[in-house]
Amino acid sequence: MVMDIRFEQVNFVYQPDTPFEQRALYAVDLTIKEGSYTALVGHTGSGKSTLLQHLNALLKPTGGKVLIGDRTITPETDNKNLKPIRKKVGIVFQFPEAQLFEETVAKDIAFGPQNFGVSQEEALGLAKEKLELVGLDDSFLERSPFELSGGQMRRVAIAGVLAMEPEVLVLDEPTAGLDPAGRKEMMEIFWRLHKEKKMTIVLVTHLMDDVANFADYVYVLEKGNVVRHGSPQDVFQDVDWLKEKQLGVPAASEFAEKMQAKGARFEQLPLTEEELADWILQQSGGVAYDE
Repeated sequence: MVMDIRFEQVNFVYQPDTPFEQRALYAVDLTIKEGSYTALVGHTGSGKSTLLQHLNALLKPTGGKVLIGDRTITPETDNKNLKPIRKKVGIVFQFPEAQLFEETVAKDIAFGPQNFGVSQEEALGLAKEKLELVGLDDSFLERSPFELSGGQMRRVAIAGVLAMEPEVLVLDEPTAGLDPAGRKEMMEIFWRLHKEKKMTIVLVTHLMDDVANFADYVYVLEKGNVVRHGSPQDVFQDVDWLKEKQLGVPAASEFAEKMQAKGARFEQLPLTEEELADWILQQSGGVAYDE
């Protein structure tokens, strides 16, 4: 079964038919293809967080429908049978370490699978395996999560989501609050999961460099609407539009734009440092080689 996620004319209203009614999504159409690395970007208040909670039916649309694999979620969908979806689509919310609560790392990671009927022995095996995936060794299993550093706690929380063996991993600002080295390590973990485990990744972020470096498709949200979508190469070519929307521009594109203003000519603005370095090398007549 193909595990695409599709939104068809999805509307969402908080507290409908009350004085506090607030519309968050307007007729959203989008597709997250199985095996893709899709980024969702937009300002605070653009609807990203609301949209994200529709990806595993934590929220149901108030209009339109969300198709998650072979399941169709509409406003009328019964809440009782949504648990299997939450196993297939794992969400890592911002600062997931705040949700750690067990006395050992092993128990915390094993909690989710056991909640879904996996035996304790199998769940602890999963805990060990997923801890390795996030770059922590066995010595962490019997430690208290609350003795760990912030970055280690976040890895444990992510291992807990991975222990559910989701097919889709949704990441809500996964590197928030981490230093540059921690950010780089975290993004490399997700890239490995995408490449080696063929996991579908959905990245919600305000860091355009991460979109440029990792995503193969991007949706831009503004006030509950999808205002642009396409490959990062297409979306990020229009630097003026990105600046007008105050979305930020990948560092390499911004640098290239300044070079362009001084007479440099690009067929297409580079998005990443590697693309910019390749362009400079070509202009200098140099030849790239592996040491």
